[in-house]
Amino acid sequence: MSASTDPTGTSRWLRLGQHALLGVLALVCGVRAVADGAHPVAEVGALALFVGWYSVGPRVARSGRGGTGWFVGLVALWALLVLVSPENVWLAFPLWLLAGHVLPLLPAVIVSLVVFVVVALEPVRHTGEASFAAIIGPLIGMVVALGISKAQQALVRDGIERQRLITSLYAAQEESAALTDELARVQRAEGASSERTRLSRDIHDGIAQGFSSIVLLARAARTEQDPDRVRELLAHLEDGATRGLEESRRVVAALAPADLDEGSLTGAVRRVTERFAQESDTTAEVRVAEVLPPLPTSAEVTLLRCVQGALANARAHADADRVVVTLGRTDETVRVDVVDDGRGFDADAWWAADGSPTGDGGYGLRATRARLREVGGGLAVESSPGEGTAVSAWIPVPQQEQP
Repeated sequence: MSASTDPTGTSRWLRLGQHALLGVLALVCGVRAVADGAHPVAEVGALALFVGWYSVGPRVARSGRGGTGWFVGLVALWALLVLVSPENVWLAFPLWLLAGHVLPLLPAVIVSLVVFVVVALEPVRHTGEASFAAIIGPLIGMVVALGISKAQQALVRDGIERQRLITSLYAAQEESAALTDELARVQRAEGASSERTRLSRDIHDGIAQGFSSIVLLARAARTEQDPDRVRELLAHLEDGATRGLEESRRVVAALAPADLDEGSLTGAVRRVTERFAQESDTTAEVRVAEVLPPLPTSAEVTLLRCVQGALANARAHADADRVVVTLGRTDETVRVDVVDDGRGFDADAWWAADGSPTGDGGYGLRATRARLREVGGGLAVESSPGEGTAVSAWIPVPQQEQP
């Protein structure tokens, strides 16, 4: 098995171990054979042929052709070594290992049995007798070697399959992320369409009707001669204009900020913060701690309004040198934190027991907290004189996004 088909690298280490085993056995067999009386030149020459032919094996395996022929040749060279000295039978164990790798199971068993017969009969050829140990030992070695080789193949296959599954999992995760992004874009488009529909209905049913009434009253007042009637019509005009102004403010208050029309909440927060930094000459930074989940338009509007309000307060009151805006999420909430290093204030004295501001002004904080409560969120303000201010706002993650 080549390294290109085994990305785990398992087979490479197994091959190195097998090469080392054969090298050690070849050295031991050569020393023992010469010590036992074998001709040194014949032994060394036969071993050199055996090891040289064995070294051709990796090239044959990479080419994908001739593996069976190469192995048969290796067995023939081993038989030559056995003829030179019976000590060379120890090299049968690497042959049994190779048989399980190179040949299918049945041919591997047949060739291994042939090698076993040679190993078992070699003592008989030299001494004329065979012991039980001389038979059972090689038999156990053959079974163990075949088992190890097949287990190695299974291990490598499992590693390759595991790597394939991991690759497939990564691909599935990337596809899921792409689908999630697409779903978020679709939801945003649907939200924008719904918002446009709501605005057109509000303008038609409220503001446009009010303007129609004002136009009619103005025409009537222009042609009226009775001063009392004119004053009455003017009072109606003032009342209609006041109601129209209130209606327009209500519609504008519900309108999604223009920054959100250009992309995600994260991008809108960055644009708002950059404008703040340019207009106030204050160092400002946006940090995104986590990947934010898709949010309804109303939730994004709420969080962006919180950032705008906190930055406005920092600009008007904090006299800060640095402001950090952080977007993040937990398992249950999406939150935004606006922290400045300005002059700060006594936050404990600012908030009443019911959670409403008690100091001068405070309309922005009241409006922010009310807006957050409408979407199930909350607001926290931490500050001390001279210690800066931290404003934290959070809203719940949509149910389908919770793990």
